[in-house]
Amino acid sequence: MSIDLDKYDMSILRTLGRDGRISWRRLADEIGLSLTPTLRRVQRLEKDGFIQGYSANLDEKRLMGAMSAFVSVTLERQVEKMLAGFEDRVAALPEVMSCFQMSGGADYTLRVVVRDLDHYQQLLSRLTRIPGVANIQSSFALKSVIRRNSPQL
Repeated sequence: MSIDLDKYDMSILRTLGRDGRISWRRLADEIGLSLTPTLRRVQRLEKDGFIQGYSANLDEKRLMGAMSAFVSVTLERQVEKMLAGFEDRVAALPEVMSCFQMSGGADYTLRVVVRDLDHYQQLLSRLTRIPGVANIQSSFALKSVIRRNSPQL
């Protein structure tokens, strides 16, 4: 379904992308519409899937650890059962912040967060025991330059 987003819709999305906890009244004031049309637009944007939910940004460092690593994983074979099994297993690992199936050299790239190298070694041990994992390569992030939770519109 294709839908045209006008300047009010885009303003709603930009504002909610910055502050998902903004009051409906303040949102309406900020975009320049009254409350009722603003709420109708938000509901339509939710229904049409432009707004997929609201969440809090948690402090990874305080909760999980200060080290981010990008882990490239190659599987023995790219058959559906092996891919699905790997995806199910990594989804259960709390250190895995994101997982992408890739084109190119590796089958998957994971972004993981750990406390320290010992914690990473423990995670690596769990990853190597997943059936079908053939190769793992890791790179550690030195600093975060850009980090967004939603696209800039």
